Amino acid sequence: MSMSDDDRDIDIESDEDGDSDNGLGSSRHTSTANFTQAEKRAHHNALERRRRDHIKESFTNLREAVPTLKGEKASRAQILKKTTECIQTMRRKISENQKDIEEIRKQNNILAKQIRALESQNGDQFTEFLSEEEVGSEEAEDDDLDQDFSRRNKKMKTFHA
Repeated sequence: MSMSDDDRDIDIESDEDGDSDNGLGSSRHTSTANFTQAEKRAHHNALERRRRDHIKESFTNLREAVPTLKGEKASRAQILKKTTECIQTMRRKISENQKDIEEIRKQNNILAKQIRALESQNGDQFTEFLSEEEVGSEEAEDDDLDQDFSRRNKKMKTFHA
């Protein structure tokens, strides 16, 4: 049994946006071979309406995910533009934060070396004045560093011995 050109058009169009998570994929298995022209057109219209609804919902979700657009009305072009700006801003902030983290790690290493130098010069007398946190291991836990990062100054002054 062969499909007419109209049947193939409907079947191809239903496959175009057949994302498995949007429910559109199940409609492509509907056989339209025994449909009248009106039924085929109605079937095609229903598929197209579902496709448009899915796109509209995706833009709504994207708009709500962008802080500067949340709760606002915006055209699709504005949503795409603001989303691009948001991604670029986040990438820049991530890069800056990674540089800050690396700088703080370097400063921690310098301070740990200074502590060891002072301990070797002054023996046990010096360690009595330091808290356990200050004497702790040379390498800070990443979780502790990340939690403390927002509370610290970006540039710490180090003691040069």
